[in-house]
Amino acid sequence: MPRAPRIIPISDLRQNASDVIKKVSSSRDPVFITQRGRAAAVMVSMEVYENSQHEMTILHLLARGEKEIASGLGYTLDDVLKEADRFLEAAKP
Repeated sequence: MPRAPRIIPISDLRQNASDVIKKVSSSRDPVFITQRGRAAAVMVSMEVYENSQHEMTILHLLARGEKEIASGLGYTLDDVLKEADRFLEAAKP
């Protein structure tokens, strides 16, 4: 069962910023910050942020590859594997 999201008003963040950051870093769960009763921001640990950025980069590359394939550009899997084999063979001492 998923946990309920942690939601705090911005005034609590101002008063307890250090504690909020410690909890975010240790739990890896996001904290939703509200301002005047509305969602204003989401705070996540640096590790979670870096992982999400890495995943976004991979998704962008996959989407670009899909577009290249659809437009007739790019390489076949056989060509890529042959090139990888040549690269690995050249890298051997």
